[in-house]
Amino acid sequence: MAGLFRFCYYKRYKEPNMRDQFVTIATADRIGTVTLDSPPSNLLGTAALKQLDRVFGELEADPTVRVVILTARGRHFCLGADIKELAKLGAAHEGAELSGRGQALLNRIERFDKPVIAAINGTCLAGGLEMAMACHMRVAAVGISLGLPEIKLGLIPGFGGTQRLQRIIGPSRASEMILTGEPITAEQALTLGLVNRVVPSDQVVSEAQVLATMITSKGRLATRAALRAIRTGLDSPFAEGLAHESELFGELCETVDKKEGIAAFLEKRPPKFSNH
Repeated sequence: MAGLFRFCYYKRYKEPNMRDQFVTIATADRIGTVTLDSPPSNLLGTAALKQLDRVFGELEADPTVRVVILTARGRHFCLGADIKELAKLGAAHEGAELSGRGQALLNRIERFDKPVIAAINGTCLAGGLEMAMACHMRVAAVGISLGLPEIKLGLIPGFGGTQRLQRIIGPSRASEMILTGEPITAEQALTLGLVNRVVPSDQVVSEAQVLATMITSKGRLATRAALRAIRTGLDSPFAEGLAHESELFGELCETVDKKEGIAAFLEKRPPKFSNH
């Protein structure tokens, strides 16, 4: 991974007494890259969820980061929750607590004011797919498997999978994936609209970088407003979404960036957005 980036900084997170549970974060060229770094499975245990929440908090507060890429090291992107941890859950409140912790992190990612792109470089199952679905865009490697197999364990997706998957591919297709627990290929996921692009495995991160660079060339204010408008449309009735869109559109009309964007278009030159 290091050869792909010119790092501004590189950080490694590690919980005490959890030797194999850590996340790395790097930034360069206004792009923050979060890497699940506990191969081969990159499981989302409690420690990993805490680390990810802390990492996204840092990226949210970093004004130099405009777009975030979420990827993983090893042959799997993420195989979901830690089965050993799940096996210890014997009470309803314990299961609900774990589910709530995962949902809180994924909600944070979904509501991020900076675009988050999942670079799915390997097998993506259960909580791994739920996390990828919380990202705003998804680039997947050719031939990988994606699925929600929780039903095979006598469970259901608990990190928001029952809600997000049906919003992305429709309730009928989502029901089939969730109720059978059978995975689909990246190519099938592309047809269903579950992923945006499918590329060779060695190009997944670079393809996500291409998307990220296209976004960083746009104005920060308009990007943030667009994400907020899209989120309102998913969470609210249609009329409320339209009203919020109009409000955000009006606010942007008063910005320096809007004036610059229009002027650049008329003068046939690239715009120089100042985020004001």
